[in-house]
Amino acid sequence: MSESTVLVVEDDAKVRSLLRKVLEDEGFAVLEAGTTAEVLDLIRTTVVNLITLDINLGSDNGIELARTVRRVSSVPIIIVSGKDDLIDRVVGLEVGADDYITKPFHVREVIARIRSVLRRVGQNDLTGGGQMAQPDPTGDAACEKFHFDGMIAIPDRLQFLDRGGLDRDLTSGDFKLLTVFLKRPKRVLSRDQLMNLTGGHDWSPLDRTIDNQIARLRKKIERNPSEPKLIKTVRGVGYTFACDVKTVQTPDPSVNSA
Repeated sequence: MSESTVLVVEDDAKVRSLLRKVLEDEGFAVLEAGTTAEVLDLIRTTVVNLITLDINLGSDNGIELARTVRRVSSVPIIIVSGKDDLIDRVVGLEVGADDYITKPFHVREVIARIRSVLRRVGQNDLTGGGQMAQPDPTGDAACEKFHFDGMIAIPDRLQFLDRGGLDRDLTSGDFKLLTVFLKRPKRVLSRDQLMNLTGGHDWSPLDRTIDNQIARLRKKIERNPSEPKLIKTVRGVGYTFACDVKTVQTPDPSVNSA
């Protein structure tokens, strides 16, 4: 099996060198980029399993770069930033990042976060890595199609149609969390259960990761995110998916045929 490939997008030469050394010591292949053009060229021409992305990239803006990448690829993104404000974290997650790490960081935390995100997208061999799971281009294999509140999701193919029948982009983290809810409608799930089911680390009372992911997902599927009707908060416990869900096994590669 080939190595898992991490694209390090960082304009600080010392940080870039440190990340390269640590990642290579852990068995990852490492690519480097410092501009939007370089990143887009690499993800179009090379198998990239995960991106670590600095927000401050000189003339380029890391947040805008994350948004641009998310329009053309579902590759997982971990923002590595010197900004520790809650607003910066929320904005980073909302534009499509799967995780957010602040500088200065401990190298072991970076490795742990990378492994956690890769687990969410189905990479089980995390030191030597397989390639990121791809949708079946032939559509021959049967997969689950979920119908809910006028929307359709096919997680195996990373396909999502909104209420108007338009294709919408969801991050790998969004799909993982949405799938957990779609497979367990009307069940109350604690934050700890959600972290475990999405392949994340153990939850603690100070950890806002799940809450941030819920807020991001609500903006994409709720009619009014400020008054959610699908993903409801169960105070003191966690969340529940309050919508009826119809599950269909289908070999059809086109969600438009539903």
